[in-house]
Amino acid sequence: MYSEKVMDHFQNPRNVGEIENASGMGTVGNAKCGDIMRMYLDIDENQVIREVKFKTFGCGAAVATSSMATELVKGKTVQEAMQITNQAVAEALDGLPPVKMHCSLLAEEAIHAALWDYAQKNHLTIEGLSKPKTDIGEEEEDEEY
Repeated sequence: MYSEKVMDHFQNPRNVGEIENASGMGTVGNAKCGDIMRMYLDIDENQVIREVKFKTFGCGAAVATSSMATELVKGKTVQEAMQITNQAVAEALDGLPPVKMHCSLLAEEAIHAALWDYAQKNHLTIEGLSKPKTDIGEEEEDEEY
């Protein structure tokens, strides 16, 4: 069901924890499944993400996607981090079951939420970044009606 990479990132997650006085911190969740993801970014004066940490409450896929997302953004510029999609997170994990793709979407949104916080704190506009939703289930629920 899960790839070896998903299992590895679940059993040995990278970059777990918090960053005190983070440049940006974002929290997102999915009320339907109960997953909550918080991402912390330490961004230098050249807008390069020098450190990233996460805390996730959720299933194994949520932990694995959080871990992989931190690996994908570390060392990237803010603009490069903006380009990381849920599909890129899933592909980096050698795929996710369709029922768990929402976890990769949480990871993408957590990155964006932390970047939004960074932009707000520093009075910056990041091209392509809009105010994040705190519950990614909002969009899915809207589509059902």
